[in-house]
Amino acid sequence: MEFAVQMSCQGCADAVRAALEAAPDVKLLELRPQEQSVLVETTAAAEQVRELLENSGCRAVLKGMGGSSEAPPGGAAVAALGGPGGVRGLVRFLQLSPSRCLVDGAMSGLPPGPHGLHIHEFGDLSDPCNSCGGHFNPDGETHGGPQDQHRHAGDLGNIWADSEGRARFRIEDTRLKVWDIIGRSVVVAEGEDDLGRGSHPLSRVTGNSGPGLACGVVARAAGLFQNPKRVCSCDGVTLWEERDRSHGTIPGTPAMETPSPHL
Repeated sequence: MEFAVQMSCQGCADAVRAALEAAPDVKLLELRPQEQSVLVETTAAAEQVRELLENSGCRAVLKGMGGSSEAPPGGAAVAALGGPGGVRGLVRFLQLSPSRCLVDGAMSGLPPGPHGLHIHEFGDLSDPCNSCGGHFNPDGETHGGPQDQHRHAGDLGNIWADSEGRARFRIEDTRLKVWDIIGRSVVVAEGEDDLGRGSHPLSRVTGNSGPGLACGVVARAAGLFQNPKRVCSCDGVTLWEERDRSHGTIPGTPAMETPSPHL
């Protein structure tokens, strides 16, 4: 993972290094204070690493993600999710290898408990989550769990929201391919996905997880070292202003409570 970290002095760099070295599941690969750049290898969710960096006292933004040397090019995507009642989130996809796709996300505003997570066949948000179609299912399978042989390609199981409505998740899936889901949608369901093991008629169709609470369209994103911009060409907003806006630290700007899709 590549982060932009606002380090203004050697003390900042030392604080960032100390924060990362104290985390057992994060390996610091590169720290470049002058370029305000940090490169890490980790099994933690991107939002957890960003929070770890910011606990050092420096603002941080994820700029890119990459896999191993065998990872196919163009295998990164992102979806910004939204829904009624303030449900928001960001889900990133990274093709780690031809047979492994990483799904990394953060959600806020959810009812506490489990919620189904699925890729849907359409990227049509004209009637929010109701117009996204069924689960992405190119092989004509019945609904199942992520580990099942027979399942929809878009069946990603459940995520869990804590008592404050926040969910952080990191999933590795063997069925998804990033290039197959560009332009489709990600939907977080109202209820728990029964993974096709329930007695309800919809169990083998949707996991009986209910309607969508939040959804977003999957778009291509930057990989490692593919996102050098510091100022958005469309509105002139800097990287740090965008970060502050998403966290509600600019006066008069509401907090989004989830990271902005800078990828």
